[in-house]
Amino acid sequence: MRLRATMIGSGLALALLAGTAAVAQQAQKVTVAVTAIVEHPALDAARDGVKKALEDAGYKDGANLTFRYESAQGSPATAAQIAQKFAGENPTVIVAIATPSAQAMVTATQTIPVVFTAVTDPVAAQIVKDRQAPGGNVTGISDFSPLEAQFDLIKELVPTAKRIGVVYNPGEANSVALLNAVKALAPARSLQIVEASAGRTADVSGAAQNLVGKVDAIYLPTDNTIISALGTVLNVGADNKLPVFTGDTESVQKGSVASIGFDYFQVGVETGAVVVRVLKGEKPGSIPVKNASGSNLVINTKAAAAMGVTIPPAVQARAKQVIN
Repeated sequence: MRLRATMIGSGLALALLAGTAAVAQQAQKVTVAVTAIVEHPALDAARDGVKKALEDAGYKDGANLTFRYESAQGSPATAAQIAQKFAGENPTVIVAIATPSAQAMVTATQTIPVVFTAVTDPVAAQIVKDRQAPGGNVTGISDFSPLEAQFDLIKELVPTAKRIGVVYNPGEANSVALLNAVKALAPARSLQIVEASAGRTADVSGAAQNLVGKVDAIYLPTDNTIISALGTVLNVGADNKLPVFTGDTESVQKGSVASIGFDYFQVGVETGAVVVRVLKGEKPGSIPVKNASGSNLVINTKAAAAMGVTIPPAVQARAKQVIN
């Protein structure tokens, strides 16, 4: 009887241990819901970088992680709908990619942790009040472009350039902040900025076409509306020997002449590291907003030739990536 009682007791103990382990495993399961304003190479790379950082930290999709992703397909109204849906589902952390999606998320929830990425100026966009002490349930990674280096590169590759056309969406706070910064740095480089606004992807081609004959090169900031219609601007550039430069390096792979910019996969990895800190218990509002680190020179010699630009050997030599 004593032996039987001992066996029963051991069985109960094992069952309790198994139950405790199951509860602990269940407690470790998290849901990370990711939304982006639109799909294009830079934002897609940021999303993939977030997932890679989570995997490296031990969060495996389908095991202890549910990784959800939805794109607003370029529509702020859809971004707001996704934000409301995510807020209702109460995931562990929400990742908002690009300014419109981040704005929609901070409007939709003041309690669920939100980590944004690929946002140029989160203060101007009213996503946080202070970069060093964001407070509340929000923090993230900013991607304010290295504009001075980018425009020095344009002057180096197109030394005769006097007027630069900037195609942007005036409805995107991200783009307005970049445009203002570009206008501030232009006089020191003897450049004149010619604005060309496009509020919808359908307007981008016309905006670029209107710059033909008025400017010596076109610069496209990290504007989601404009980059979503990148091909139409590249066609204008190739048809008119008008060099097109971009604020993100992923677009160089698609056919712009060159850029000095961030590797958006790495931007995503940095963002994912912040998400991991939140999953481990840190309050988002106590984590300062950081700017993405590092920038690379990427050039496209084929696109340059098509748009009438000769890449000097010295520029090729210092490029991180040369696309032929």
